[in-house]
Amino acid sequence: MLREQINFHNYRYNVLDDPLISDSEYDMLMNELREIEAAQPELVTPDSPTQRVGGQPASEFVKVRHPQPILSLAAAFDAAGVRAWYERISRLIPAGTPMAFTVEPKIDGLTVVLTYEDGRLVQGATRGDGVIGEDITVNARTVKSIPLVLRSDAPHPHPHRIAVRGEAYMPIDEFEKMNALQLSAGERTYANPRNFAAGSMRQLDPRLTAKRPLRVLCYAIVEWTDTQGATQPPATQWELLQYLKALGFPVSDISRRFESLDEVIAYYDSYNDKRDSLNFEIDGMVIKIDDLLLSEQLGYVGNGPRGALAVKFPAREATTILRDVQVKVGRTGAITPNAVLEPVQLGGITISKATLHNFDDIARKDIRIGDRVIVKRAGDVIPYVAGPVVAARTGAERVIQIPDICPYCETRLIRREGEVAVYCPNIDCPGRLDRAIEHFVGRGAMDIDGLGTKIVAQLIDAELISDVADMYSLTKEDLLELDGFAEKKADKLLDAIAASKGQTLDRLIFGLGIQHIGGVAAQALAGYYGSIDALLAATAEQLQSIDGVGPVIAESILAWADRSSTRELVRKLQAAGVNPTQEPRRAPVVTEGPFNGKTFVITGALSLPREEIAAWIEQRGGKVSESVSKKTSYVVVGEAPGASKVSKATALNIPMIGEDELKRLAR
Repeated sequence: MLREQINFHNYRYNVLDDPLISDSEYDMLMNELREIEAAQPELVTPDSPTQRVGGQPASEFVKVRHPQPILSLAAAFDAAGVRAWYERISRLIPAGTPMAFTVEPKIDGLTVVLTYEDGRLVQGATRGDGVIGEDITVNARTVKSIPLVLRSDAPHPHPHRIAVRGEAYMPIDEFEKMNALQLSAGERTYANPRNFAAGSMRQLDPRLTAKRPLRVLCYAIVEWTDTQGATQPPATQWELLQYLKALGFPVSDISRRFESLDEVIAYYDSYNDKRDSLNFEIDGMVIKIDDLLLSEQLGYVGNGPRGALAVKFPAREATTILRDVQVKVGRTGAITPNAVLEPVQLGGITISKATLHNFDDIARKDIRIGDRVIVKRAGDVIPYVAGPVVAARTGAERVIQIPDICPYCETRLIRREGEVAVYCPNIDCPGRLDRAIEHFVGRGAMDIDGLGTKIVAQLIDAELISDVADMYSLTKEDLLELDGFAEKKADKLLDAIAASKGQTLDRLIFGLGIQHIGGVAAQALAGYYGSIDALLAATAEQLQSIDGVGPVIAESILAWADRSSTRELVRKLQAAGVNPTQEPRRAPVVTEGPFNGKTFVITGALSLPREEIAAWIEQRGGKVSESVSKKTSYVVVGEAPGASKVSKATALNIPMIGEDELKRLAR
């Protein structure tokens, strides 16, 4: 039968990730079914594959009662918590009773309950309060990994009525693409995949749900009714997972069964590090006693079963109050808004400040002063505000305004066409100096160890430095006048400053803070010109002949080179012995690898510094450019990407991928 054939191929593609036919062949089967149903409308049934596209919008969700309470689990946060749980339940079990465990990922998604009668999907519901949920049947039918009809060739038959619990989620790479598309369209973006999945699953218009790349993973049976008594539910959790898979439900392939608690803890620990390798978000692992009868006999405590435990990973996300917004002037004059937060613990550290990226991002996410906000850490390092908790608003929150005047020099701010950032155009703005020096001494530039933010501020306040070149004129006597400096510390810093004179040309170019010049472009410029003097004499035609340097970057370099302050700074650096050179190289070096012939553009906050990701791409034969063009193969998108890059990639139909997809491309 045609419908059965399509359901089979849908199962192979969306559940097993192992298709037997091409997409075009699948489309031909679907077109054939549509033609038959169009000619004979009486043949259309709710479980037909053609009905996944969704129906008409609903005015509200109908409430439904679950067949039994959809409970939550007690939580632990480390191995000690797991062992304490085991000791508690061991006291309730006769001595010598063998015990095995299953370990499953704790998916950060939206809980759904899927009910089938005689093998056909009759109801989909959200968890709600655990007793009453919302009927999302029409939306559930649009999710391709949810079977509309259970497989009839399973080793064991299904009962008359079965309700299965699962978790709806959005794959991380798809989340990044969808957010990038939302961004380019000027629409609302989501703080995390869970919010996007939940919002998609609870759309009143199922046609919108059908457009979202949702998936589901199933892990429990909450109802089993067989009027004939011919079937029995699985006896163990491990058998249950295999049974669900045989019926056509997607089941996590990282679930495991273990005979000992030590193995369980070791497996949990391994995913604390490996969770970033998954294409869906997990916030821990779930440990279950494998014997379902034994687990049932243990009963319940509070609102959860004793026989299961959620073991959480260290937090990467927290909520707190946004108290204020402060602005800083960056090394290029860009005005950056930073959040002042009510202190909150996140991943073992106290966070009181976080980045807000830019004012467009603030407006798009509708973040307001006084909001309860979601704070995350990019790559477990950089704290940033992902978005507001709108439901927590009281009405006292204040909209964040874009400043008109620079708070440091009172110059009127400007906004260049096509750019997100707001700039202070004053080259000599005192607000730039500390950021310019911090950038110059940073690891990606001159790498002067010991020159942190506090010491830079001391040097500026003492009027010992007015530009980056002044560092090379510092003496031990200068440093000993500052608080916190003794001879050993002063000697160590002066040695680090002297050692930086041996840094490479690309690091110096990057450290000088030329607008639009990142580490990748700096390497290209150093390779082409070979010296700062040659770069200062560059022409627009030369610059645009360099791979990755377009008109905007070329104009920025020419404007930098034309300033008298630039030439004076370079003269001072050269007089101090900072004048690295290298042999000019006109032809690019081609490295063989999986990215050979491909050009990438990186935008947004990623788990590693952009320079490290660029180097990783180049080691595999790829090129990295600072700007999007027709030559771009992929745009690698992180958190809060540049709106202009996303918009241009969308206009040119260039694929936008996340870090996980980038890694898969390299395999």
